[in-house]
Amino acid sequence: LFGIRCQVPTHRRNRQLSLSASVTMGSGGSIPADELAKASPEDLQKAFAELPADTRDKVKQALNGAPAAAATGPVDVSALTVVAKDNKGLLAQPDSPKYKGALCQIYVRSQPYGGSDKSSNGHRYDSVPFANGMINSGMSCQLVHYTHEEHDKFFETVKGFDFIIVRCNPGQIKADGGDQGKFDNGMREIRKANIQVWPSPDVMEFMGAKDALCKVATLNIGLPDTLAYYTPEDFSTGFKKTMKFQPRVIKQNRGSSGEGIWIVKLKSGEYCSEYGAASCEDGDILDMMEANDNHAEEHTVAEFIEFCVNGRTSKSGTWTSKGVGKYLEGGKAAGGMLVDQRFCPRIVEGELRYNLIGPELVGIIHK
Repeated sequence: LFGIRCQVPTHRRNRQLSLSASVTMGSGGSIPADELAKASPEDLQKAFAELPADTRDKVKQALNGAPAAAATGPVDVSALTVVAKDNKGLLAQPDSPKYKGALCQIYVRSQPYGGSDKSSNGHRYDSVPFANGMINSGMSCQLVHYTHEEHDKFFETVKGFDFIIVRCNPGQIKADGGDQGKFDNGMREIRKANIQVWPSPDVMEFMGAKDALCKVATLNIGLPDTLAYYTPEDFSTGFKKTMKFQPRVIKQNRGSSGEGIWIVKLKSGEYCSEYGAASCEDGDILDMMEANDNHAEEHTVAEFIEFCVNGRTSKSGTWTSKGVGKYLEGGKAAGGMLVDQRFCPRIVEGELRYNLIGPELVGIIHK
C-alpha cells in the first residue's frame, strides 16, 4: 500500500530506515512488522508528515478501518455555516494539494464587521493573502469560521486537514459568546492527532501574551518599570507610581489593531526624576490617545483606573472610545490583564520585527 523512507538523526549514525508494508487483497492480507518495529515514534511521525496528502489520507483511513477515499481535493466543509459574504481575491484550491490546510477565523456578531480586524466581507484583512501564499506553494488553504454553536461539528470537520492556521484574536471567541478554554482544548486534541496547529494554544499562552515584556524587564533589553497587572489593587498602586515617572503605554491583553492600547501623559508634564520617588494623585489630569483610531481623551487618574477596571460608570466620566474598558474582567485565568510600559518617543520611526525559525533568522520587517 505504501512505502516510506526517512533519515534517522545523526546520533544514530545516519542509518537509513526503510519502512515497507505490503497488502494482499482478500483474506490472506498481511503486513510485515520487522522494519516498523525498529522505528521510533518520532521517525514514524516524520516519515508520515513527508508523504503526499493523498497517501496520508489512505494511511489514516487504513488505520481507522475505513476504505480509502478517491478524492484528493480540498476538505468538505459544507457542514459548517458560511459566515463570510464572499471569498473575493482567493485563488482556486489545487485539485491535488501537497497538504490540506485551513485558516480559522472568528466573527464577533455583536461588533461592526465582526471585529475591528475584519474587512466588510467578514474575513480578516490578511486572510486571503495568507491563503493565497499557501495555494501558490501547492497547498490548499480553505477559509473557515468557528462558531461556538457548532463546536463539535467544527472540530470533527477540521480533522480532515493537515494543518490549521488560527487567526482568532484573544477575547473575540468570548465576545461572540463562546468559551476560549473549550476552543483551546479542542485545538490541543487536534494537535495530538498530529495535525499541525499554528499557533498552538500553548504557544499563545506562554509566548504570545503581552506580559512577555515583563519577563525580560530586568534584562539588558528590558526596562524595570514594565509591569503587568491582574488585580484592580495592583493596577491602582502600580500605575500611579509609573505614571509619575514617565509617559506610559497601557495595553490590554485582549483585542488587536490598537483597541485598548493607550498612550498616556501627564497634562502638567511634571514627572519625578527617579522611578518610585513619587506617585500620582487621583485628581491629576491625563492626556490620552487610543492607538486604534488615534482619538484623544482627557481624564483624571481616578477616572482612567475606573474605566480600565469597571468600564463606563458614574465614576469614570464620559468616554468617546469605541471600547468598553473592563480590561481586568475575569481575572488572570480569563486573560484579564494590563501591561504598563514606558512610552518610547522614537516609535514614530517604526519598529523592526525579526522573524526566526528556531535559531535561524529568516526575515527582518520594518513597520
